[in-house]
Amino acid sequence: MTTSFHIGDVVCAIIECDGKFLIARRPKGKHLARKWEFPGGKVEAGESEAEALERELLEELDVRVEIVERLTPVEHSYPDRSLRLIAYRCRIAAGVPDAGEHEELRWIGIDKASEYDFPEADLPILAEYRMKIVAATGDPQKTV
Repeated sequence: MTTSFHIGDVVCAIIECDGKFLIARRPKGKHLARKWEFPGGKVEAGESEAEALERELLEELDVRVEIVERLTPVEHSYPDRSLRLIAYRCRIAAGVPDAGEHEELRWIGIDKASEYDFPEADLPILAEYRMKIVAATGDPQKTV
């Protein structure tokens, strides 16, 4: 039996642009390989969540973002690890996303999210995001 370890706080970005948001496909050989996710990564010692998000997005996608809103953190345990996932709605402030270490990037609307295989920890984030879009626009097909 594998003992689960806590990897700590992980930040991720729901990067919005023109009514869509960006998702990234995890590469083969990594935990949760080939699943689609929101780009981001671990908060390092001495970093704020915002600093970690800025660093991770610069490293992973070569973009800078403007934070719009922090969503509700999600505590999740996989069989081999646990984490606290903290999502931020963002807009690109500078740069054009480059897949970098990801297999692929895609811009999708919230109405298409169910067609993609997301990690379990991301599902409550998607649900909260969908509710915010519907509340803001009255239309589950749009992003704000």
